[in-house]
Amino acid sequence: MSAVRTSSVRGAAPILIGVALIWLAAVILLPLIMVFFEAFRRGGEAFIESFRESDAWAAIRLTLIVAAISVPLNAVFGLAAAWSFTKFDFWGKSLLTTLIDLPFSVSPVISGLVWVLLFGAQGFFAPALEAMGVRVIFTVTGLVLATILVTLPLVARELIPLMQEQGRDEEAAAVTLGAGGWSTFFLITLPNVRWALLYGVLLCNARAMGEFGAVSVVSGHIRGLTNTLPLHVEILYNEYDFVGAFATATLLAGLALVTLAAKAFLEWRYADALAATRRH
Repeated sequence: MSAVRTSSVRGAAPILIGVALIWLAAVILLPLIMVFFEAFRRGGEAFIESFRESDAWAAIRLTLIVAAISVPLNAVFGLAAAWSFTKFDFWGKSLLTTLIDLPFSVSPVISGLVWVLLFGAQGFFAPALEAMGVRVIFTVTGLVLATILVTLPLVARELIPLMQEQGRDEEAAAVTLGAGGWSTFFLITLPNVRWALLYGVLLCNARAMGEFGAVSVVSGHIRGLTNTLPLHVEILYNEYDFVGAFATATLLAGLALVTLAAKAFLEWRYADALAATRRH
């Protein structure tokens, strides 16, 4: 009976694999091909012309600035949260994990709206901000805050499972031998999770550069000032500049491909590191 079941499973495997490949080609590969096809539909000159506009370069520069600020902050937070959660016992640990996961269950539009309700013209902190002459919404600060909230869980959620798997034995041994807290962290904890940390930072960076919903709410769509690359693509498309929109979109598609390649490499190294941890 078991031999018959095994044979049936093996016979169904090619069908299931074929269905999976067809589905992935339809929802991932075909749209990706269409982005590059539309971008180069009028030739290379029209493609290059799309990047000669000052608004395009302003969107690229702003996207890089937002990612350069939000990703390191989330990396530090994710590392600190994972370290605290897996290496120490304290009251409210379950609440911490719930709060970390919260952005996963909230729409990015709501994540952006939260900052508007707090720092907008009619927001909770509006009187204090107005008295100090500080603006948050429709500025780079607002874009950074929206991006941080959306990408908050990505680094922590890559680190926590691995650090739970590693346990506390090595840190406890280091402390027993006289190592201080920071020495233990930099010499033992951090090297053990470096690949998972890089993996989380990679995903966080890709999401930060491609985020649309949250930054759309807080940006104000000011061309040349608060439009990131995804918002710039939307504006060009709404203006029927299809070549410009898809040409700009190729930058985000290229980022996705680079992320995929780096992700595959880090998964390979991450798997080796996890296997080594389990052997020890």
